[in-house]
Amino acid sequence: MAGMLDGKVVAVTGAGRGIGRAVALDCAKAGATVVVADYGVSMDGSAPSSEPAEEVVAEIKAAGGNAVAVAGDISTMDNAEAVMKAALSFNGRIDGVVCVAGILRERMLFNMEESEWDDVIRVHLRGTFTMYRQASAIMRKQEGGGSLVAFTSGVWALGSVSQPNYAAAKGGIVSFNYAAALSLARYGVRSNVIAPVARTRMSANVPSSLKEIGDAEDVSPMAVYLLSDQSKNVTGQVYTVVGNKIAVWAQPKEVRSMYTNGRWSPEEIAEHLESTVGVEELPFMATIEAQRAAAAAGTKPNA
Repeated sequence: MAGMLDGKVVAVTGAGRGIGRAVALDCAKAGATVVVADYGVSMDGSAPSSEPAEEVVAEIKAAGGNAVAVAGDISTMDNAEAVMKAALSFNGRIDGVVCVAGILRERMLFNMEESEWDDVIRVHLRGTFTMYRQASAIMRKQEGGGSLVAFTSGVWALGSVSQPNYAAAKGGIVSFNYAAALSLARYGVRSNVIAPVARTRMSANVPSSLKEIGDAEDVSPMAVYLLSDQSKNVTGQVYTVVGNKIAVWAQPKEVRSMYTNGRWSPEEIAEHLESTVGVEELPFMATIEAQRAAAAAGTKPNA
């Protein structure tokens, strides 16, 4: 990674801990000046502190790098603007943004509070929008464009039993990524998404044993690559990164279709749909059933 980001200015949200911290450190190692953005909240969203961000900045500077801390709620446009101002203070440009900040509010759908839904959507989806919005307005006018990197999860496609808010937010980020990639391509600004599986504060509460899991440090090199000029032809993609594995997700497309003369009636649909168009099985459904069976037997299920 040494030198891949020489001369670039990169902002990383959620950079005080976990994957965000690993990304910030590796960006600095690759030569970037890093804006370390982190609100420093506890797992339940309380007790905000600037200390996590400042600690990462100190670590970067101790290794000979350059960084500055910005603490604040990333879901607000004002704070995203503050992150941009911090980046521009170095050499008048922002070359890359990595949106890692996120929270969990786990609850079954039928028990979920409105605030639990709103908080997760606000931090993940709106927090990605605010950063993309502010950064893209600058990147589209500067030479060389820039790179936007968001974070999702496999639940965006597979679903989740006790995290419907998180799944919705992460699915929204993927759709937002497609839109950003299409709308910003003409300006030399690219957008990609990473779906990590790694040991973090958030993953520690997952009630199952994951078949594949890695460390935060396994994920950060992919972020550095996507921020670098080496990925100038890569946009609109979703990559899984877990341990020593990197995989790309397929682009959504229609699978099967059926037609009729005129307009379909409900009776005609009932007669033809299952045999002609059929259904696509939820890939995670069998896993969920196996997990329930394992739980009933008193063993820990695998995901």
